[in-house]
Amino acid sequence: MSNSTGVILSAPSSGAGKTTVTLGLLHALSRNGILVRGAKSGPDYIDPRFHEAACGAPCLNLDAWAMSPERVKALAAGDGLLLIEGAMGLFDGAPPDGKGATADLARQLNLPVVLIVDAAKTAQSIAPLVSGFVSHDPDVKVAAVILNNVGSARHETMLRNALVPLGLPVLGAIHRQNGLSHPSRHLGLVQAQEREDLSEYLSRAADTVATTVDMEALIALAAPVANAVTKNRFPPPAQRIAIARDAAFAFAYPHLLDDWKVAGAEISFFSPLADEAPSRTDIIFLPGGYPELYAGQLASASTFKSGVQNSAHSGTHVYGECGGYMTLGDSLIDAAGHRHEMLGLLRLETSFEKRKLHLGYRTLTAKTGPFVGRFTAHEFHYATTLKAEGTPLFHARDAEGNDLEKIGLMAPNVSGSFAHMIDRR
Repeated sequence: MSNSTGVILSAPSSGAGKTTVTLGLLHALSRNGILVRGAKSGPDYIDPRFHEAACGAPCLNLDAWAMSPERVKALAAGDGLLLIEGAMGLFDGAPPDGKGATADLARQLNLPVVLIVDAAKTAQSIAPLVSGFVSHDPDVKVAAVILNNVGSARHETMLRNALVPLGLPVLGAIHRQNGLSHPSRHLGLVQAQEREDLSEYLSRAADTVATTVDMEALIALAAPVANAVTKNRFPPPAQRIAIARDAAFAFAYPHLLDDWKVAGAEISFFSPLADEAPSRTDIIFLPGGYPELYAGQLASASTFKSGVQNSAHSGTHVYGECGGYMTLGDSLIDAAGHRHEMLGLLRLETSFEKRKLHLGYRTLTAKTGPFVGRFTAHEFHYATTLKAEGTPLFHARDAEGNDLEKIGLMAPNVSGSFAHMIDRR
């Protein structure tokens, strides 16, 4: 049974400081002995791992575009205080109408929104900005504001005075400071396990939030999270599943792995970067990640490569998503233009020397392969495909329902694509 309350932390736009404030709140509340957990709106592999490090509880994605309302509610259910970090701006979602926005989660879960506003370049004008978000949709309750990047005590007073007529609580004002931003790369933030200063960073964020934000008032705003059960789970592709897991292959959605375990699948993990071969299994799953950053190491990982190749040649299916898909190919060219030999199981060559953004939700249909049926998914990568020869794996449509070129490749016992699957459609 769920014994939980929840709050959504959103903003007018990207770059307002949602992640830093969320992590600070999670860590500060957790170290004060409060049972708290995080969730992330939309398709994101990076922020949830920071959430987990901040509070010690598993963090799942809640995707209002790719998941049914029942799935979203079931994942949100649990114990303690749930802090959901929004993506982009509150009402920003997929074209053409913004479906999948953080606002959709607010409607589906009936939870209040705390608006985090980057106030660095505004003063009295903050009032009409916040007022617009408060009144835009009566089904989305903007219940309070946190001011971020405030320049001085005088600036804070101006901002607070401007917001008084709205009657909206200002939970805190975080003044501008150095040392609280994440280093980033093309796909988003650097991964949690790559930050040697993670513990120190989380402590600084928590100290800052604890002294500037009224956390008791935040807790008082939280609304109940209803119980729900997922009925339409994502079926496992096989009984025994060996999954690559390390810094190069870190992007596997926990809710899918949970679905497979509930269905009785036996899941094992191995590390290609440690030159480990998969255990005896029915299918090998190479998730997405950053193989381009470790291409040289993967190219020389002889035990990993021969283990996967021999498995495929002996009848075990090998499936790759995004980074895993690129690893299945003949070669990968890194940003410096160096070519690295990959597994050679698909006639595929990809390159990061000349990057091109591929971004968006996808609806996938497959009539054969390890995943048969219709699925929701997303793409987010900068790899350029130089060669892709063979039978396509999926028929794909974008978020607006437009037909795309067939995506992915399949060969005997091998298949994959750039798309990350999220749920059944």
